[in-house]
Amino acid sequence: MGTNGRNGNHGKDEGHRGTGPVPPHHSYPSHASHFPPNPHPIIPPRGDYRTLLSFQKAEVVYDITFRFVRTALGRGDRTADQMLQAARSGKKNVLEGSKAGRTSKEMEIKLTGVGRASLEELLDDFLDYLRARDLPIWDKDSRECRTPAAGRRFAPFFL
Repeated sequence: MGTNGRNGNHGKDEGHRGTGPVPPHHSYPSHASHFPPNPHPIIPPRGDYRTLLSFQKAEVVYDITFRFVRTALGRGDRTADQMLQAARSGKKNVLEGSKAGRTSKEMEIKLTGVGRASLEELLDDFLDYLRARDLPIWDKDSRECRTPAAGRRFAPFFL
């Protein structure tokens, strides 16, 4: 061992033999990091959650749930709190899943699944509300759901 504790290389780079400065590190064009960015990638980059249709829909569901709870349920109602929390969780887990997708596809799938489960729980709460009050539960393809007049009848919930 040399006097400086580096096997006698006296501060020189291990891979460099001779005198003078250490040559610069050379990269090879086959290295993936040196390709120009593809403007149309097959798999889009993760993290841009606002462009996801699932996030956009979850945000609308949250907004509608917020207005519904404020209008139809009493303040401090446990069901109202649960419904708002489920709507918020659905939206936030889609967001977090998208962000996590940058580094872990597995985490993205898990968080998106949690968001979906929260929204399923919220749907069940809405169905419970209708059932408990003997209100009709319309199929999504029913005439009532497709008729603009039906939307006007429920307009107070969405103002």
